[in-house]
Amino acid sequence: MKKLLSIGLLLLLVVSALGQSLTQTIKGIVTDVQSGQGLPGATVVLVGSNPLQGAISDAEGLFEINRVPVGRQTLLVTYIGYRDQTVPNILVTTGKEVMLTVSLQEDAVMGQEVVVKARHDDQLNNEFGTLSARTFDIEQTRRFAGSRNDPARMAANFAGVQSNNDSRNDIVVRGNSPTGLLWRLEGVDIFNPNHYGALGATGGPVSMLNNNLLAKSDFFTGAFPATYGNAVGGVFDLQLRTGNRSKREYTGQVGFNGFEIGAEGPFVPGKKATYLVHYRYSVLAAVKALNLNVGTGSAVPKYQDLSFKIDLPTGRPGNRVTIFGIGGQNEINFVPEASDTNNAYNDAYANTYNQGKMAVAGASYTHYLTDRTYLKATLAASYAAFQIREDSLNQDRQVYPFFRDNSRQQRVSAIVQYNQKFNARHTLAAGLYAHRLFFQYIDSLFVERKAFRTRHDFNGNSSLFQGYVQWQYKPSNRLTVNTGLNGTFFALNNRYAVEPRLSLRYELAARQVVSFGAGLHSQLQPYQLYFYQTRLADGQLVESNRDLDLTRSFQGVIGYERTLGENVRLKAEAYYQYLFDVPVEKVRSSYSALNFGATFATPGAGNLINAGKGRNYGLELTAERAFQNGYYFLTTVSLYESKYQGSDAIWRNTAFNGKYVANVLAGREFRLNEKNALSLDMRTTVAGGRRYTPIDLAKSIEAGDRVDDQNRAFAARYKDYFRTDLKLTFRHNGRRATQEWFVDLQNIFNTKNVFQQVYDSRAQRIRTQYQLGFFPNFNYRIEF
Repeated sequence: MKKLLSIGLLLLLVVSALGQSLTQTIKGIVTDVQSGQGLPGATVVLVGSNPLQGAISDAEGLFEINRVPVGRQTLLVTYIGYRDQTVPNILVTTGKEVMLTVSLQEDAVMGQEVVVKARHDDQLNNEFGTLSARTFDIEQTRRFAGSRNDPARMAANFAGVQSNNDSRNDIVVRGNSPTGLLWRLEGVDIFNPNHYGALGATGGPVSMLNNNLLAKSDFFTGAFPATYGNAVGGVFDLQLRTGNRSKREYTGQVGFNGFEIGAEGPFVPGKKATYLVHYRYSVLAAVKALNLNVGTGSAVPKYQDLSFKIDLPTGRPGNRVTIFGIGGQNEINFVPEASDTNNAYNDAYANTYNQGKMAVAGASYTHYLTDRTYLKATLAASYAAFQIREDSLNQDRQVYPFFRDNSRQQRVSAIVQYNQKFNARHTLAAGLYAHRLFFQYIDSLFVERKAFRTRHDFNGNSSLFQGYVQWQYKPSNRLTVNTGLNGTFFALNNRYAVEPRLSLRYELAARQVVSFGAGLHSQLQPYQLYFYQTRLADGQLVESNRDLDLTRSFQGVIGYERTLGENVRLKAEAYYQYLFDVPVEKVRSSYSALNFGATFATPGAGNLINAGKGRNYGLELTAERAFQNGYYFLTTVSLYESKYQGSDAIWRNTAFNGKYVANVLAGREFRLNEKNALSLDMRTTVAGGRRYTPIDLAKSIEAGDRVDDQNRAFAARYKDYFRTDLKLTFRHNGRRATQEWFVDLQNIFNTKNVFQQVYDSRAQRIRTQYQLGFFPNFNYRIEF
């Protein structure tokens, strides 16, 4: 009888366990958007729960809601004297607790009705951002088809962004060179965070940024706040999330970006200090073994990277020490066969050996002087190195030296930032950046198969100082005014810039918003350009670019937004940008620094002066439905012109003037049952073809090497770019783990998009090289 009772009890427990719903915990913090301080007593409600589920934030602003059903959830956050905040599309799984930061805006005038309410998916981290900006999170970098879990490729779907190069993730913002982009991580300006990215570039084939560590981050496409300097194109302002404070969690993943393992949690259970770390190693060697083309010919990319964040709360709520970093190294060797003529990275008669490293590590301390005032101090160090050895081959495959580069740059940064919210109407922020720069640029070109000719040979250091002050004034709940001033001083040649900024945002009735932004922006030249050595007639080498000034830009933007219902938003922006003090050659030519980044080559030319000009203008349209009720869509159309003027005073198309780009994205998630979900996402991109300078075939044959027709600089354009990606994702929630499989079918129609034209000196003809064709990207992920 006892055995029967025991068996019956066991069966009852099993049946009971099987009948239990799969749930998880949502936790986070509610903060004031201007001061960043936690808000105690905020009400957080799980929308649609019955019986009603929710929580009240504690003295630090922290909240926790237990036993939340898995699936897509929405939170409503309210606090007396602040605008309500809706946080939609929260993906709840069994494998990992959900961590959120919800920032609320204080009412400038109590009792004043405002129809437009801030949403989680468009509330910027930078409270001074007004327009030409949007926020994104981990879920978006994973969701969009063709993004490869890469923030840069994900951002290529936004209005104003052009990226019609399958081999790299360079971001062309409103016709600007990709070198005009600023990367910032945890408040620190960083070097190019991409594998195989040359010094001075901002993109590469594979990102070092691990989207598993990213928190909600900001992306600006123009007229950005005074908080940012040394950029004329756009800004990626990335934040790393904080590890789970109460539970240790783990992640395993394998896919296009590599084999990956990650861990997070408290150092000591019950204490507040947390860690978050992820390591990744290249998987492309295995992909090559399956005979799949990854766009690098016969070469196998090898790389690895590590990312981490340590959070150490201390003292009063909000005070904390943060330690963070990312680092990676990479290697690839191109030793092609004579028949390999379609390799986009090399030709059949050149061997190239490439190595690179990049790392940044920093520590910051945030101290709240009052509930509305804080001081933040940061110390960080950055390092980037790039080595390349290129040899040419004759018809008999004999090797001759051609090019050598062994360069590196380092930066030590000390940053102090001050933020004070006087009241709901007035907020002041100021900061000072002091950078100590260290350079080693050594490269040379083998000329006429006789001797190497030096282009750079510099080993030294200098300093860069930047500062900003920003003021926000809200005379009413409808009107926000942001003004600011940014300054830059480069000690190498005592060049400086002072840049005023202004932006306005006014919320009309009927869920409409109009906005305006204008300001001056400037950017230093790529550092190695200052040390380019020009050979004089007597053989002496001089640094002929040492006194180059900053490139400067005036930008003006007008925007309009309208919200339809709860989830659909229409947006339009018109902009004009005038660039001046652009480096061009002293002699009459079509050369301009505005075309840097159009090729893989490091910027290199001597005897430059700041006499060039440029102008970019256009119209951007966005129609977007936030992910709700199982589906979303995003449609963006950008119409633009990008022109420049070299020292010959002729207005020409820049290398990035594709005229237009349109993206259509959509996705549908099917919840099969409580445990399983299936998602289908698609993306189609149509863009104007890339600009290029035609090859002068007759002169190339005569010279035995490529000769471009510089009188027709960027006058030609490849055929329009077209690509469609389709992504299928299956997610399974187990009792304690979540598993996810996806296949991302990139370029499903195998469209032959042109990459470039090259001159084949052996065949004495022009060859066309194409971009990546059909490529299936597989990924498996487990969280527990």
